[in-house]
Amino acid sequence: MSGESRFAALEPLLEQVSKPIQYVGGELNSTVKDWNVGGFGPGGEELTVRWALMYPDAYEVGAPNQGVMILYEVLNERPDALAERTYAVWPDMEALMREHGVPQLTVDAHRAVRDFDVFGISFSTELGYTNLLTALDLAGIPLHSADRTDDDPIVVMGGHASFNPEPVADFIDAAIVGDGEEAVLAVTAIIGEWKAEGMPGGRRELLLRLARTGGVYVPAFYDVSYLPDGRIQRVAPAPWAAGVPWRVSKHTVMDLDAWPYPKQPLVPLAESVHERMSVEIFRGCTRGCRFCQAGMITRPVRERSITGIGEMVERGLAATGFEEVGLLSLSSADHSEIADITKGLADRYEGTQTGLSLPSTRVDAFNIDLANELTRNGRRSGLTFAPEGGSERIRKVINKMVTEQDLIDTVAAAYGAGWRQVKLYFMCGLPTETDEDVLQIADLAKKVIETGREVSGTRDIRCTVSIGGFVPKPHTPFQWAGQLSAEGTDARLEKLRAAIRSDRRYGSAIGFRYHDGKPGIVEGLLSRGDRRVGRVIEAVWRDGGRFDGWSEHFSYDRWMACAERELAAYGVDVDWYTTREREESEVLPWDHIDSGLDKEWLWQDWLDAIDEVEVDDCRWTPCFDCGVCPQLGTEIEIGPTGRTLLPLSVLGAGRERMAAGAT
Repeated sequence: MSGESRFAALEPLLEQVSKPIQYVGGELNSTVKDWNVGGFGPGGEELTVRWALMYPDAYEVGAPNQGVMILYEVLNERPDALAERTYAVWPDMEALMREHGVPQLTVDAHRAVRDFDVFGISFSTELGYTNLLTALDLAGIPLHSADRTDDDPIVVMGGHASFNPEPVADFIDAAIVGDGEEAVLAVTAIIGEWKAEGMPGGRRELLLRLARTGGVYVPAFYDVSYLPDGRIQRVAPAPWAAGVPWRVSKHTVMDLDAWPYPKQPLVPLAESVHERMSVEIFRGCTRGCRFCQAGMITRPVRERSITGIGEMVERGLAATGFEEVGLLSLSSADHSEIADITKGLADRYEGTQTGLSLPSTRVDAFNIDLANELTRNGRRSGLTFAPEGGSERIRKVINKMVTEQDLIDTVAAAYGAGWRQVKLYFMCGLPTETDEDVLQIADLAKKVIETGREVSGTRDIRCTVSIGGFVPKPHTPFQWAGQLSAEGTDARLEKLRAAIRSDRRYGSAIGFRYHDGKPGIVEGLLSRGDRRVGRVIEAVWRDGGRFDGWSEHFSYDRWMACAERELAAYGVDVDWYTTREREESEVLPWDHIDSGLDKEWLWQDWLDAIDEVEVDDCRWTPCFDCGVCPQLGTEIEIGPTGRTLLPLSVLGAGRERMAAGAT
């Protein structure tokens, strides 16, 4: 029976798997709605639009995900819709589900995913693609969209990876690009209208209606042709797909205060990667870091007001009981009113157990006053900064306008104010990078330790250097760049390790963490791949590939073997997708996905990178014509607003302190 709970079939399996609590649901603030909440039409038509939302990773990673949490709440607020969540199941549970015929279920009401109208998957990283195939297969949904019938849900992709959906084009029915809040409601309205009409034309008609909006990409309605050398010749709407646009536009929510979600954040039952209540304080970034896809595709900057933030914090803490508030964005200290926000929140929650954190802080936006407000209740963890490049030359290439002196001054202030540990994040394999650029990371870390010891008067100073491999991403100036091979990345990191350990005065005080180059090559294949890469993903999955974002499950050899076998017929290979540099004239697999960024502007920024030319943040300077605002009809929205966080009442010991100050 459609929509019935399958928990009775799942329950006997729970005692046989690790972390069974991740499958049981019932979290604080979760929602279970009646299957037919929207009622029926005059002819008996079902009017409820039902979404199964998935973050394609384990529960502990997916449950705190803000994107899924927001859409879950937005959809469930509609009286004619319901949304439930599902996550990737661990291999032990997958094996038992297959053995006992238990399908992919939601965690809310344990309903079969195949019973829903829409199966929506949010991809923040491409390494979750094999988990999508597991979920589809467990759900009983055909892997390929071409094989699905009217009895199968519409499979919709979202998240940052949807800005190049081509590698999974055969497996999805549609992709929503950009902000999801308004988009899922628009899609829900279209599906609801189609159901009320008696579902004319089946899923094909529904997909046509979605595609004709210009904001939903349906890969099946586009033909891809190739040149003899393997490059793409053209991506165009199929001749029979009347009204389908040549380019699909991203969605942009402009007034964040109108979307104060999540209002009732979920509290995971099992331990998760983020044990905190989070508020997104602004969206978008115009710093212009050339490697950063998130900053490029989320333009323009849109700030949430100081009062909106205060209300979300107050409501969220009351709804969850969390003792930490994360103020989220791509660079939280860049909010135009961040000083007033942190002071106001610190005043309000002083004397309580509530702590504040900025998970993302730039070197040149950090100051001690800000840090002291964040730690006023006594919590003082390590500080994390991301210079990204080891030398000033390479930082000019990537447009990370942070000098060595900026970093030294910042860590001196931190160590001098009582911090004892700093984490520095860098990348290896950046365009034009040399061994010397990477080896300067060791020199920089030693200067950090030396500065810390000098200003603190103690040798009890630590600095952790964390290195990630650079992966070129679509819709960035580096989308044309060649990627450093796995062997080249590993060789440079080995030289860096030796340089850090070479000086005993500092070696023991510097921690060194890095990822080898192999996962980055696979991520590079998937991030800049086209439809032909889908054959590789499927082959890897059929060979047992699961949870590729987890080192203990990732197999580089499996990916390379499958790629060699599946790509040979097309005359291309992994290097063709990863280490090859592209030319300006090449049609890129994602050119028909409109992020608002002008391709000519991106190319010029790529040339500026090679010439080591820096570009300022357009929030504070004249427009640089990236194309987003005029093309999408948007504009940068920043303060100051003139509002204040208080008169929200002050809690704890802060009440007396504020009252005394008022007199």
